[in-house]
Amino acid sequence: MASAAARGADAEYAEFAANRSGHLYRSACLLTGGDTHLAEDLVQETLSRMYAVWRRPGRFFSGRAIENPAGYAQGVLYRQFISHHRRRSAGERPIAEVPDRPGPEEDGTLRVTLLEALAALPPRDRAVLVLRYWEDVSVEETATILRCGSGAVRTRTSRALVRLRALLGDGLTDLARP
Repeated sequence: MASAAARGADAEYAEFAANRSGHLYRSACLLTGGDTHLAEDLVQETLSRMYAVWRRPGRFFSGRAIENPAGYAQGVLYRQFISHHRRRSAGERPIAEVPDRPGPEEDGTLRVTLLEALAALPPRDRAVLVLRYWEDVSVEETATILRCGSGAVRTRTSRALVRLRALLGDGLTDLARP
């Protein structure tokens, strides 16, 4: 039988997972270029890893206390995404069309165009852009999450934006107009 402390930690984790899963899923959808199935898998893996850490006494990881569980979960999600692309087997093939629910008509084309352009970027470029511009994470925090230097984040962001602009071309201005 579980102790009162373990039951309390489980209840606390369940509340955390319920509150953060939507945000993690939206981030995962952006990272995966709209692949909802992979996004769900990434969120599931992130939450399972968080649960393992959550159950540790004092919530320590690598000798340090986790002060910001939401930020820690975001970091786990981004690292899972990058790791997935490193180990993906040669037999897996992405599908041509995103199985997505239609959004509001006024931004549907723009949304699909942006998702397709993001999906065409390399995984680390996508991760940097989503962290910096969707999650509004600072350069230093992005470097910590992706375990690289601040200069590498700045360089990758700059190069990824150039690639994204090249992919989107001049047609994006027409799509964004009301």
